[in-house]
Amino acid sequence: MTKKIAVIGSGFAGMSAASFLAKGGCDVTVFEKNDSIGGRARKFSAEGFTFDMGPSWYWMPDVFEEYFKSFGHKVEDFYKLIRLDPSYKVYFEDKMGVDIPADLNAFYALFEKIEKGSSVFLKQFLEEAAYKYEVGINDLVYKPGRSVTEFIDKRLMLGVFKLHVFKSISSYIRKHFRDSRLVQLLEFPVLFLGAKPQETPALYSLMNYADICLGTWYPEGGMHKIVEGMEKVALEQGVKFKTSQTVEKITVENKKATGIVVNGNFEAFDYVVGGADYHHVEQHLLDEKHRMYDEQYWDKRALAPSSLIFYVGLNKKIENLRHHNLFFDESFDDHAVEIYDDPQWPSKPLFYVSCTSKTDPDAAPEGMENVFILIPVATNLEDREADREKYFDMVMARMETLTGEKIKDHVVYKRSYAHQDFIKDYNSYKGNAYGLANTLKQTAILKPSIINKKVNNLYYTGQLTVPGPGVPPSLISGQVTAREILKDIKNN
Repeated sequence: MTKKIAVIGSGFAGMSAASFLAKGGCDVTVFEKNDSIGGRARKFSAEGFTFDMGPSWYWMPDVFEEYFKSFGHKVEDFYKLIRLDPSYKVYFEDKMGVDIPADLNAFYALFEKIEKGSSVFLKQFLEEAAYKYEVGINDLVYKPGRSVTEFIDKRLMLGVFKLHVFKSISSYIRKHFRDSRLVQLLEFPVLFLGAKPQETPALYSLMNYADICLGTWYPEGGMHKIVEGMEKVALEQGVKFKTSQTVEKITVENKKATGIVVNGNFEAFDYVVGGADYHHVEQHLLDEKHRMYDEQYWDKRALAPSSLIFYVGLNKKIENLRHHNLFFDESFDDHAVEIYDDPQWPSKPLFYVSCTSKTDPDAAPEGMENVFILIPVATNLEDREADREKYFDMVMARMETLTGEKIKDHVVYKRSYAHQDFIKDYNSYKGNAYGLANTLKQTAILKPSIINKKVNNLYYTGQLTVPGPGVPPSLISGQVTAREILKDIKNN
C-alpha cells in the first residue's frame, strides 16, 4: 500500500526529501506556512529590484548536478550557470580592496605576491583539501548519524588522520600561512559552517577546495532558480505543495504519528518529516512525552549566527563593488568574540555585500544596483529598529570610505531583516540564520537525530541535523532522510 507522507516546510531539505520519497513510490504532500515555497531561499521584488532573501553563494556545483541527475535531469534544464571572475572582492584591514581571481594559477600568484613562498604551501593545502572533499562529500555527509557503526569504514578509519578531524582549521592554516590577509581568506569559508575557526575541525578545509578549485558560480536569474528547478522536479514526481498552511500539531498514538493538524484541521499520514526548524517541530508540535530533547539540551547547543540583512536599491552604479564583496576591514577575532563568546551587538562588525546586478541586468532597473548586505550577529539578541538603523548607517559609511563612492544618498529602496523576521517566517530557534555550528561536538552522530526514537514514524531533515548548514548540505540532508524512511518502510 502506498504510504502517505507529510513534509513540514518547503526549504531545500524539505523539497529534497519530498522528491526522493515520491520517487520511491510514496504519496507526498509538503506543507508550507508562508505563501511561497523555498524557505530561506525565497525571493521578493519591489520597485523594480529583485532580491534573493537568503543564500547567495553557489558553491559545490557537483552536489547540484548529482541532485538533478537523480531525477534524470541536468542543471542546465533549469538554469544557466555563470562562473564569476573575480570570484569575489575582499577589503582588508589595510583598507585595500583585492579581487580574488577564479583562475587557479592567478590565485597562486596572488598568494605569492602577498607572502613569498606561500604558494608552495597553498598547493599542498589544496591537495589535502581535495582529499577531504572527496571523502567528505562522497562518504561522510551521506551518513545518517543513527549509529557509530556507520563510521566503521576501512577508508574512513585509514584516512582519519589525513582528514584532520581532531585539529582546528585555525591552527591548521596558521601552521603554513602568517600574513593575516591570507589567513582570513582561508578561514572565511568556515563562516558558512557557523563556528569560530578555532572550534571548527580542519576537515572543513574542504570548503577551501570548493571555493578555490571548484569556483564561485551564479545561477542566471538568481538563487531562487534552484528552488524553481527543485519544484519542477518535485511536481514531476507527484509531490503536492500546500502553501499558507500552518502545521499546529503532530498527533501521536501508541508511539506512532497518526497525522498533523493544519490550520485547525486534522489530516492523516503514515509518516511525518519535520523539514521546518527542528527545535520548533519538536518543542511546539509534539506533546512533551514525545520529545527526545528538552529545552536545556537545546539551550546548550552551539548555534550558528543570526544575520542582520539589508536589501537595498540604488539609483546609480557602484564601480568598486563586485558580485560578491567581503568587508574584512575590521578585526576578525573581535567580531567572532561578540558572536560566540560574549554575545552582543558587534562594535565593528565584518560584513558581506552581494550585488547581483553586476552579473544579472534583470535584478535592477537599468543604470541601478541591487545590494544585499549581511552582518553576522549573535543569536537571541534584542532586535530593535534603532539597532538596525545604527548598523545601516555604519555599513553605509564604511562602504563609502572603502569604495570611494557616494552610496547612502542614492538609496531609493531599503528593507531590513533580522532575528524577529527569522522567528516569524521560519520559527527559527533564537533567531538563528544557519542552524547548528559545525563544531567537533556537534558533528555526525552528535547532531540531533534524524529519527525520533519515541515516535517510530517521525523523521527530521535540514540544517539542525545531519550533515549541517548550507545549501548543498541541505539538499543532501533531504536525500539522507528520505533514504532512511524508504529503508524503514521496506523493512517494516
